[in-house]
Amino acid sequence: MFTVEQIESAHGKVKSGADFPKYIQDIKELGVLSFETWVFDSHTDYSGKNGFRTKSEPKYEDLTIADTCDKDKFGHYLKIHQKGETDYFTFCNHCAETGIEKWIVNLENMTCTYYDKAGNEILVEMVPTVQHTKNKELK
Repeated sequence: MFTVEQIESAHGKVKSGADFPKYIQDIKELGVLSFETWVFDSHTDYSGKNGFRTKSEPKYEDLTIADTCDKDKFGHYLKIHQKGETDYFTFCNHCAETGIEKWIVNLENMTCTYYDKAGNEILVEMVPTVQHTKNKELK
């Protein structure tokens, strides 16, 4: 099965949200089926086949997650991050500011779901694939 070190090596190539599709392809090839990232410290729980699970260490000091969610502001922050205008830590700060507690990426369904502190689904989006990204660039 995969290791956190392998995943972190793949993640080390991510400089912005624009690099996310390649990262997803890489960790999917490692055998990751899903992962849940907690905004307060960016630790991530990974799941693979046959119930395999592993967990990363926190990436930074705890952030305070806003009690109420500002979905519109979060949507704006997400868009600029996906365009490559912010780095990962800035995006996590934006998530905390707008009340996003975690996100879950399901690599079988290719979805990313963002949740608030109450466990409400705030946004579900399709994870862009490398092929999808290339097709967008050709247009």
